[in-house]
Amino acid sequence: MPDYDSWQSPLSGRYASKEMLHLFSPRQRASTWRQLWVYLAEAEKELGLSISDAAIAQMQDHVIMTNDDFEAAESEERLRRHDVMAHVHVFGQVAPEAAGIIHWGATSCYVTDNADLIFLKTGFDMLLPKLATIIDKLSDFAKTHQNLPCLAYTHGQPAQLTTVGKRTCLWIQDLLMDLRNFERARSDLRFRGVKGTTGTQASFLAIFNGDHSKVEELDEIVTKKAGFDSAYLISSQTYSRKIDVDVGNAFSSFGSTCQRIFGDVRRLASCKEMEEPFEKDQIGSSAMAYKRNPMRSERICALGRHLSNLSKDASGTFEAQWFERTLDDSAIRRIYLPEMYLCADSLMIIMDNVCSGLVVYPAIIQKRINEELPFMATENIIMGIVAKGGSRQVAHEHVRVLSQQSARVVKEEGGSNDLIERIRKEPFFKPIIHDLPKLLDARTFVGRAPQQVERFTGPGGEVRMALDKYSGLMTNGQVVQLSI
Repeated sequence: MPDYDSWQSPLSGRYASKEMLHLFSPRQRASTWRQLWVYLAEAEKELGLSISDAAIAQMQDHVIMTNDDFEAAESEERLRRHDVMAHVHVFGQVAPEAAGIIHWGATSCYVTDNADLIFLKTGFDMLLPKLATIIDKLSDFAKTHQNLPCLAYTHGQPAQLTTVGKRTCLWIQDLLMDLRNFERARSDLRFRGVKGTTGTQASFLAIFNGDHSKVEELDEIVTKKAGFDSAYLISSQTYSRKIDVDVGNAFSSFGSTCQRIFGDVRRLASCKEMEEPFEKDQIGSSAMAYKRNPMRSERICALGRHLSNLSKDASGTFEAQWFERTLDDSAIRRIYLPEMYLCADSLMIIMDNVCSGLVVYPAIIQKRINEELPFMATENIIMGIVAKGGSRQVAHEHVRVLSQQSARVVKEEGGSNDLIERIRKEPFFKPIIHDLPKLLDARTFVGRAPQQVERFTGPGGEVRMALDKYSGLMTNGQVVQLSI
């Protein structure tokens, strides 16, 4: 039953997936600690330490934390004020044969930091296919609309035409950078391994009676058991908190991308060129029943802003560490590490939903083009006169005068752009009157936009090359449903 009397993070209560919430759940965290203790005991036994088969078996049988275990651990932590030692004690209670060897030679960060690295890696494995799916859906959208002309804007003002598909490719290109950043951050992750209290492995060297080769082998065995190819050779008590900074920077960049793209979607919605999906019974405004507010895009921008700011916590924590470690990293990392992943996961769920149902209104787009195209077409009109033997300078002066007259109608009277009608009535332009439809064809103003979309998203293009590795993991044919 929901607890309506206690505050709950909206990320867990409204937005994030069950899978991501489970990854950062107390049970997953504590059970991963136990699994890490199993790995350590197995490796120590393999290298000749006196650990019984019964001890290993009991540990393996109780890897998953039960509710009773949590209650016992909470009571123990209240007594000892040390979370890891509370869990060591409770693990020993359910695995009494192993009570004396659990955590042998380790420091708390053996479980806390190594578990965090497992979560960071697993979290990226969950997010990457979701991001690839979003890119794939936008790629299909771009190809569908690669030939549809629309106004482009520079300085917030109408500029030359582009196409809806080409603008979408601008968004895709930014998301491909985020995909690359996530892949790189994941591939850079290594295991902390078994390093001891200050990273020197002194405790393990003592356990193995000064045998350096066995200490190195122990580190390698546990690293492989945990699913990592390698461990950091150098660490302090913790893995370097700069690793969190690098991970956070990738998320911060993604948060910025989300705001950038869906800021555009919101602006396009305001001029009715494009809309996010709007459900049959959805209410846009409590007061204005006619409204179709872009609430999902607004939510994306809000969560993207939060995600972008979380990296500051990571960089601040890294900056604040003293020597081999200070504990002022602990409480804040319990907040910002899960929130980075939960926030990114929430964003991808909403983005997938929106990108699955973007609606384009070609008639509105054409209407807006028609309002600006006469001015854009003046150079074509001047060149058309020259091609018919007329003077460029004389043509330019006629166009200048007529354009200013038309601009006054638009700006001072609120009328429509009537430049083309003025040109039709001006005898000087009679030689090109029959050429005007061709000179005003919006498709001739988009340059190579359609070809760029095809090359970018088509076979052998950048998009397909980036997404091929996720072909069996993407869910392009499905529409993600929002919980709220």
